[in-house]
Amino acid sequence: MPYHAIEDPVRLRRVLEAILLIEADLDLPVLLGHVMEEAQSMTGARYGALGVLNDDRTGLSDFLTVGLSAEEETAIGLRPTGKGVLGLLITDPRPLRLADLGAHAESFGFPAHHPTMTSFLGVPIAVRGEIYGILFLTDKIGWSEFTTDDESLVGALSLAAGIAIENARLHQRVREHAVGEDRDRVARDLHDTVIQDLFALGLHLQSLAGSTKEPHTAERLYKAIDRVDGTIRQVRSSIFELGLDREDEGLRAKVLEQLHNLDPVVGYTVRGVFDGPIDSAISDQIAEQLLATLREAVTNIGRHAEATQAQVRLSVENGNCRLQVIDNGRGIGATTETTEGGLGLVNMCRRAEKLHGEFTIESPVSGGTVLTWRVPLNQGD
Repeated sequence: MPYHAIEDPVRLRRVLEAILLIEADLDLPVLLGHVMEEAQSMTGARYGALGVLNDDRTGLSDFLTVGLSAEEETAIGLRPTGKGVLGLLITDPRPLRLADLGAHAESFGFPAHHPTMTSFLGVPIAVRGEIYGILFLTDKIGWSEFTTDDESLVGALSLAAGIAIENARLHQRVREHAVGEDRDRVARDLHDTVIQDLFALGLHLQSLAGSTKEPHTAERLYKAIDRVDGTIRQVRSSIFELGLDREDEGLRAKVLEQLHNLDPVVGYTVRGVFDGPIDSAISDQIAEQLLATLREAVTNIGRHAEATQAQVRLSVENGNCRLQVIDNGRGIGATTETTEGGLGLVNMCRRAEKLHGEFTIESPVSGGTVLTWRVPLNQGD
């Protein structure tokens, strides 16, 4: 909105000084209070006020005044909410000069104990067309109304107020964003450090369980492994609650993540191949047992197979979930019984049987081992 140029060099210098204050490290209320005092002083107004719009721009949230004593403000009690003549500056953001405020059609009059105000000058506080509030002055001392020069001066000061309010809100958003980034950092630390440590603990316990010859000890170790798995799930839940937005948190992604975590165990990257609606068709119940089976199978490759390559194939077909773990190692023999202890084979077999499925081991003529873990998708009751 255009304003006339400010010709008076003294007033111009004061306006510039007030505008430059937006670069100072001042709290917003202090800065806005200074702007109001300058507007009152330079225009010769008896009273002045500055209102800041609330977030949804339906009324005034903050209201600063000059010219009223503390006793007068207490006696008046009520603060303007942005209705009447003041509301015009919000709905129709143009400067408004009136010789008699009370004579305007939108005037509500004054509440009890409010001093009489006659002449009026109001301007919207706006930056790049966005309204942040209103600044208005009343009762120009010694004059019947405010001048066009007053309007230009107050318009310049209102721009400074608008920039100050905009900067304060931008800084608030930055601080909120920083809090969000800190929350994301904690979530990443949980994911990249705590889960990795728990995962390593689970692998260590699994190794101990596979090497012990004491059935009771092995059983206790496998129970400990289950508890570690449960803790990992709890940590994952905490990560999600912290707001770590990962779009790839389906079973497919979890399988790939687990394979990546197992790289140090096998010494190379185990490739994952998928077929069918993995994320939508496989229930959480099956996924929990499948991931545990996958970890045991790939760990066995790293510890015993002497393989240089391995691959995991996960598919959904004919109402079944099928997991195959294939390596090119020395094999474990076609006659190996899955009901025998060692190598975690018993545990993998029990996980399949628990879900009404089956677990088989093959040693192809070409070498290596193929472990197949197959369970029905429909687990019934």
